[in-house]
Amino acid sequence: MPKGLEIVRKYFPNALPTEETVNRLLDILKDEFEVYPHQIMLADSICSDDVNTMEYPQRAYQMRGPFKMGGLNGFPFAGITGMNAFAHHVPEDGAVFIYFAPHIGITRDGTVGEINRVGQHKPSACCGAAKAALAKLLDNKIEPNVITELDYQQNHIEQIFYQQKDRIINSSEPLLEATKVMYKAIETRIDILAQKTEYPCQYLILMGGILINGDHDMGSFNSCQRFEVVELDGGKRHDLMGKLKAES
Repeated sequence: MPKGLEIVRKYFPNALPTEETVNRLLDILKDEFEVYPHQIMLADSICSDDVNTMEYPQRAYQMRGPFKMGGLNGFPFAGITGMNAFAHHVPEDGAVFIYFAPHIGITRDGTVGEINRVGQHKPSACCGAAKAALAKLLDNKIEPNVITELDYQQNHIEQIFYQQKDRIINSSEPLLEATKVMYKAIETRIDILAQKTEYPCQYLILMGGILINGDHDMGSFNSCQRFEVVELDGGKRHDLMGKLKAES
């Protein structure tokens, strides 16, 4: 078992190393739809944290992109303009692939919300934006509907948490619960943006999850929450979650 996976699965039982997730996805797309990496336009909506450099297998670098949709904690702040921009960069016989996820750190000793980064001797927050928003929520310092120009993205995250305040603060693991709240907010916005976008290709691939960052020598993991392929000619949807099921 890869280093750290057993610890990560205490919190996310279906987690897989990121590279393995991508390999399984590419195999499924090839076997089920005859879609190959060079036919795929990739966009991701993940946090702008420098730790979130995705770990791709070599063949995945044949994909076009990635176009970056996400800001703090992965919310797709690029909006409809961003979605429309990359949608028209895709090969006509191929697919648009959108990966969206908030992220959370887990250290090798199982501490949630922190990681040990390269060159540092003490752990630091991950996701720092989520932890900061949660701290304000717990201290009753978030004012409803207050979003400023200077800290727009962080304020937006605060409002998402505020709308689910009772659910988060009554949880035994508030940061984990806040991350799940964030996932749903991201997924809802991605769906709205996708519905308003025309993709000049064959397929729309949607993969949503929670991106789990480990210590620098652990790598990262993905807890997939959704894996769906939409045939753009006719709208048929294929739920492929079962094909990504983690092995015990």
